Amino acid sequence: MITVVDRVAVSTVDAAGTEHAYGHVVVNGDTIRSVGAGPAPAQTGPHTYVDGSGCLLTPGLVNTHHHLYQWATRGFAQDATLFEWLTELYPVWRGLDAGITHAAASAGLARLAVTGCTTAADHHYVFPSEGGDQFDALVGAGGRIGIRLHAVRGSMDRGQSHGGLPPDNLVEDTEAALVATEKAIEDHHDPARSSLIRVAVGPCSPFSVSPELMTGAAELARRKGVRLHTHLAETVDEEEQCQAENGCTPTEYAERLGWLGDDVWLAHTVHLSGDAVKRLGATGTGSAHCPTSNGRLGTGTAPVRDLLDAGAPVGLGVDGAASNEDGGLVAELRQSVVQARQRGGPKAMTFRQALWMATMGGARCLGREDEIGSIEPGKLADLALWRLDGVDHAGITDPVAALVFGPQPPLRLLLVGGRTVVADGELRTAPADDLARELTAASAKLIEVSK
Repeated sequence: MITVVDRVAVSTVDAAGTEHAYGHVVVNGDTIRSVGAGPAPAQTGPHTYVDGSGCLLTPGLVNTHHHLYQWATRGFAQDATLFEWLTELYPVWRGLDAGITHAAASAGLARLAVTGCTTAADHHYVFPSEGGDQFDALVGAGGRIGIRLHAVRGSMDRGQSHGGLPPDNLVEDTEAALVATEKAIEDHHDPARSSLIRVAVGPCSPFSVSPELMTGAAELARRKGVRLHTHLAETVDEEEQCQAENGCTPTEYAERLGWLGDDVWLAHTVHLSGDAVKRLGATGTGSAHCPTSNGRLGTGTAPVRDLLDAGAPVGLGVDGAASNEDGGLVAELRQSVVQARQRGGPKAMTFRQALWMATMGGARCLGREDEIGSIEPGKLADLALWRLDGVDHAGITDPVAALVFGPQPPLRLLLVGGRTVVADGELRTAPADDLARELTAASAKLIEVSK
C-alpha cells in the first residue's frame, strides 16, 4: 500500500540535517520510498493521500528507557529520594501478576504512542514468585498497541540480606535469572530488520545485582547477539555505595565487569566524572537521558552536552511512570533542552539536537540506526505527523522550535512500519476506554494485595 504525506514541513534528521519547509514523503508498504521538497509526484495506482498542510513530519520518537509495569503505581513516594522511593515501592510491586503487568504496559505504551513514540525500550526487572509470566505479559502488550518494543529482561539477585535494596522475597536466584533471560531471548527476540519485538539483557543495577549476575548477563547477551542495558550512576548514594563496596566509581565498576561497549546503553548516567564521560564516548556506550524522572527524584542533571561531545550515543527516556507520571515522550525534548541549559548555559543544547536525541540518538542506543530514527529512502516508515496550525503554535515560524519549545502538538498521524497506530490524536489499535478501565482495576488490585 502506498501512503503519500504531501504539502508538509519535513525534518528528516538525516546526517546532513535536511529539512523541507514544503515537502513530501512517499511510503511503500513498511518502507520510506522517497522524500523531497515540493509537492509529491503523481501516483498512478491505489494509494492513501494525506494533506500535511500546517503540519511537521518527523521520524517517530524513540524511548530508550521505561518501566511500563509502574503505570499501576503512579503518584507514590512523591517527595522521596530514589532509594527512599524504591524502599516504599518494592513491597507494592511484590504483588504484581501477569494481568496487572499487561494492563499497565498496555496503558503505558498507548500513552507513548499518542505522544509520538514508535519504538520503546522497557526494562522489566520485577518477577514475583507468584506473578505468572511477567515477560510474556509485557510482550503481549507490545503486540496489542503496535509500536516497536525492545523488551529488556531485567533481573535482581541481591536482596536486603546481602546489602541490596529489594526485599529478599523479590529477588531471583542468580542462575535461575540467567536461565530465564536466555529463555526470553529464545522465545521472543526477533532480529529481523522490520522486527516489532527485540529482547535485551538487563540486570537492574549495581545495588540490586551481584557481580556474578552482571558478568554472567554480559556473557549471555554477547553469546546470543543481543544488547545490554542497566541503570548506572543515577544518584550520589549509588556513587558512595560503590566506592565503599568496590573502591571505585560506578563507571569503573561497570567497565571492570565488561559493561562498557557499543552493544551497551545505560540509564541515567547523571554522576559522571570527566574521565567517565570520555570512557563512554571512547567505547561507544550509550546513555538513556531521562530528564523528567531525574527532576522528579532530585537526582541531578546528566552531563548530556559532554557525552555528545565525547561521541557517546545519547537517547531520551521517559522512565517509569511512578517517577514520571506524565508518561509521554515528546515532553522530554523540551525538558532535555532546559536541563542542559541550566547546566551549561543557553548554547549548551539546541532544539534540533533534542529532536536528534529523541530519534537518531535513541536509534543508535538500541542498535537500529540503519532501520529507524530518520526519514530517508529505504528506512522503515516510522513517522510522526504533528499539527502546528492551531493557536498553541501560531507565530512560531520554525516548526521544529514549535514542536520542542511549544505545548505538545496534536498528533495528526503516527505510522509504525507504514501502519496507522494513531490518527487525529486517537489510538487506533486498542480502545482507550478499555485500557483505562483495565488499568484502574489493575492498580486497585495491586494496592489491595500489597496491604
